[in-house]
Amino acid sequence: MHLWSGRDLGHLTYCTNIHAGEPLEEVMRGLERHLPAIKTAVAPDRPLGVGLRLGHQAAEGLRDPGALAELKRFLAAGGYYVFTLNGFPYGAFHGRAVKEDAYKPDWSDPLRLSYTDYLADILSELLPAGQDGSVSTVPCTFKPWAAGRMEAVTDHLIRHVAHLVGIAHKTGQTIALALEPEPCCLLETIDETVEFFNARLFDRKGVARLAALTGLGAGAAEAAMRRHIGVCYDVCHAAVEFEDPKASVAQLRAHGILIAKLQLSSALKVAALDQDSARHLAAFAEPVYLHQVVQKSKGRLSRFVDLPQALAQADGAAGAEWRVHFHVPVFLEQMMHFGTTQSFLAEILAQHRAEPISPHLEVETYTWDVLPESYRKADLSSAIARELNWVKAQLLQ
Repeated sequence: MHLWSGRDLGHLTYCTNIHAGEPLEEVMRGLERHLPAIKTAVAPDRPLGVGLRLGHQAAEGLRDPGALAELKRFLAAGGYYVFTLNGFPYGAFHGRAVKEDAYKPDWSDPLRLSYTDYLADILSELLPAGQDGSVSTVPCTFKPWAAGRMEAVTDHLIRHVAHLVGIAHKTGQTIALALEPEPCCLLETIDETVEFFNARLFDRKGVARLAALTGLGAGAAEAAMRRHIGVCYDVCHAAVEFEDPKASVAQLRAHGILIAKLQLSSALKVAALDQDSARHLAAFAEPVYLHQVVQKSKGRLSRFVDLPQALAQADGAAGAEWRVHFHVPVFLEQMMHFGTTQSFLAEILAQHRAEPISPHLEVETYTWDVLPESYRKADLSSAIARELNWVKAQLLQ
């Protein structure tokens, strides 16, 4: 939905990666099941935005013109519109171990390029007239895989930007690719993200490559690069990395890096680790997703690629603060045995209310079905609506 409060606060949605489904027909069933109730609870008198997750299998299903037409009819009939896609997970995202496979194929692989090009084409078909679009994606690659891949990563990203320039030329639509910094990935911190953009995309060589692919002059090519590729600022990820909410946003702005999407999410936080909190955290060490941990002790940060590895050394971390990459409902300030990073999210939303950070806001609590049972008592549609209404209350106060 479009948010207004004396000024344009952008479009608010939730990411449908919370719903299991890889083939297009399963994706459609999830939308049909949940969107009507969510719209009634959140936007009964206005169109509801949809942050659509399309993995490779579902996207391929839309090559059938009839399937694409049916999706358009469903959206129009229900009062829904799509302005952003989640193109991060290429393959299966529910029901089996995902872990680091979530980053495969990475941006060194031509499959990632062709998939994301096609997502942009789909979004171009779905965007309402005059609406800009965004597609979030993996932060280049998983950090342990980066050696030897950087030239291919950079080339494929610039080739995709050229594809987006082509869409803009044909349709007048502006679609931006949004790289999503995440713990233990190539783009992990805001510092690393700024360095990558300046050294690989905004530098003379990167701009010249885009100019060669598009026929644009150097100045126009640099402007196109900055317009069509930026970041998806995931608030959970930034909080886990102990970023400063205000300074991190200011740093991206100072370097002219587009924040194409703001993902609204919250992480687990343990203020001072002890045996009791470690024991309760073990319930969150589930086998599907990576739950990276960043530990702060005596001002120093230590990182663990997954929660089980962190828990294995918990006896030596007594008193340290832990932040765990496990998306929890944004309306929870406190869990049963520890806290959340909701205050970080509230600060980001307060900044956005004062000076909009991004035109696209997306709640993303994809881990609902792997939360411990005690946190999953509410109906899923009701929980999503509660998250969206909590965000609205923060923004429209």
